[in-house]
Amino acid sequence: MNNSIVTEFMILGLTQKPELQRILFIIFLFMYLVAFLGNTLIVIAIIYNSTLHTPMYVFLLALAIVDIICTTSIIPKMLGTMLTSGRSISYGSCMSQLFFFTWSLGAEMVLFTTMAYDRYVAICFPLRYRSIMNDHMCLALLSITMAIAVTNSWVHTGLILRLTFCGPNTIDHFFCEIPPLLSLSCSPVRINEVMVYVADITLAIGDFTLTCISYGFIIAAILRIRTAEGKRKAFSTCSSHLIVVSLYYSPVIYTYIRPASSYSFERDKVIAALYTLVTPILNPVVYSFRNKELKTGIQKVFTFLKP
Repeated sequence: MNNSIVTEFMILGLTQKPELQRILFIIFLFMYLVAFLGNTLIVIAIIYNSTLHTPMYVFLLALAIVDIICTTSIIPKMLGTMLTSGRSISYGSCMSQLFFFTWSLGAEMVLFTTMAYDRYVAICFPLRYRSIMNDHMCLALLSITMAIAVTNSWVHTGLILRLTFCGPNTIDHFFCEIPPLLSLSCSPVRINEVMVYVADITLAIGDFTLTCISYGFIIAAILRIRTAEGKRKAFSTCSSHLIVVSLYYSPVIYTYIRPASSYSFERDKVIAALYTLVTPILNPVVYSFRNKELKTGIQKVFTFLKP
């Protein structure tokens, strides 16, 4: 139920300085296009090539779709506020943006854990991989991921909808996120803060721990590889994956584990950019474009597009 007096919010964006806004517009437009086109290319390549219809690439496909939804729900509106003086966003649009962002946040965290488990089975139990990661298991893992993401998003968006916003209506951020919205509420936000804390512990810290455990077993298996070249390649892949995962989880955990009263807008806007835009750019590079099979699949797509 919408208890708000406020019918629209004003989004301040990353900065109020006109000279910086032009530079940031170019930078963020470029980053958004790279993230959008890179992830779209992965989606097309995996769907088009039947050889890529395996669990690992299905999870990569899901991750690419989540990244597209995450960036598209936030960045175009942010770029629009940089170009025009119109910084307003309706209450309904703000809640929709919050829902899709929170959904993508939950989905991405669970997908990272699912992908780490898939690699753990592939490397530690190579002979049993096909029997363990069969179609039913793949579908079950994706269904669980989506169910957790939707539940997480509905809970937090629903709790925000119960709050009363009576003014001020200025969001000192570049999109509608939970912490800055809680700071504007005229009604108590204790329940919201508790649920955000619970979600941060279970989803963020919990998934990050499970992901690290999976990679711990993977590294132990790599150490048993006899060839130095094999070890080098495996360690290179694992380290790059762990860097991207850490870059995503660390700012998310830091942002959501604190009460709204301790939110620092100027600093935390920069931190939010890490998990809303930087990670969606790095995911295609680290998880996909370094993969020979996927690069071959992308080349086939371009060959198909030629007249």
